[in-house]
Amino acid sequence: MLKRRAAIFAAILSATSAFVSIGMFNSTPPAHAEQADTGVLRARFAHLRHGVNLSHWFAQSANYSKEHLDTFTTAEDIALIKTMGFDHVRFTVEPAPLMNAGDPASLKSDYLRYFDAALDMILAQHLAVIVDIHPSDEFKLRLKDDRQVENFAKFWRALAQHLSSRDPEMVFLETINEPMVEDPYRWFGVQAKLVAAIRAGAPRHTIIVSGHRWSGLWEMLALEPYADDNVIYNFHYYEPFAFTHQGANWAGPNLQFYRNVPYPSSPEAVARILDTVADEPARLNLVHYGQDRWTLERIDRDISMAAEWGAKHHVLVTCNEFGAFRRFSDPADRARWIADMRAALEKHGIGWTMWDYAGGFSVVNKVDGHATPDAETIKALGLGR
Repeated sequence: MLKRRAAIFAAILSATSAFVSIGMFNSTPPAHAEQADTGVLRARFAHLRHGVNLSHWFAQSANYSKEHLDTFTTAEDIALIKTMGFDHVRFTVEPAPLMNAGDPASLKSDYLRYFDAALDMILAQHLAVIVDIHPSDEFKLRLKDDRQVENFAKFWRALAQHLSSRDPEMVFLETINEPMVEDPYRWFGVQAKLVAAIRAGAPRHTIIVSGHRWSGLWEMLALEPYADDNVIYNFHYYEPFAFTHQGANWAGPNLQFYRNVPYPSSPEAVARILDTVADEPARLNLVHYGQDRWTLERIDRDISMAAEWGAKHHVLVTCNEFGAFRRFSDPADRARWIADMRAALEKHGIGWTMWDYAGGFSVVNKVDGHATPDAETIKALGLGR
């Protein structure tokens, strides 16, 4: 334990050397920060019980024109999200259109108007909002450079200050989505800078943090909690990938070969589709998926580790990404996996935010801009009852 803490401390010093002269890093919350009463934090956490991600709108798009922002997700969509029974959304935001490269401490006012209008539209439906900074991979890879971290912290402080007038009971601030920082010790220090910057700009708001790399469960378990007690800890969960990302050509070398992968998994169930997979490494990966026997019980064992970690550290935990790619999965099996995930998370008191509203993992079917709920998915999520 002493060696681990020493390593963490050394990494913090290394990751934050560029900040010492400007005083942006503090291992404890700033003196003006309002420390969260446990009851207040739990009351806020209750707004994050069952949510959905708003993807490909203000993030993950090649086009951030006014037309795209006005039409991709509309007031009709937000009203439908509320009607379906969700209590919050995760508002994914690419920072580049908001961030002044030459002066990261100021925000681009023209684009900020679009951002504010979207936030107003969501809050008007009495949905809580996780403002999730969701950058491109290129942006995140530059976090290897201390100057990029410094600029990002300045940006976050400015955005947090802009958001500080928003209701802290309904607006949550998430440091970054899946940081892609491989070194957990460096990430601890980098994220500490972001937490300090956000806290300086928004003393009362709850911050959401996650582990290094892809913000997975294992990365969260490797994370040391921060001194700031107005923080919720987050992980993403897409296990088993052979099922949740079948047919996805962006997610790994084997997955593009899979169609109709069964869930739950067993050697017998997988044997029925092995002949459809010609790629030998992909076949081997699928055999292992069958042997691993993925079921509700297997998922529950993983989720219980998140709950135990939260209890050990006396912190609240949420899962703000989980889902299964729709295009090549059997609808009944997909619904069962979602239902098992939801059951495990709720059993352990972990809030959840499904990925996603209208993308490849969607909870709705959208045709010509008009969305209708996918009945099996809604049922699996325990909504609409």
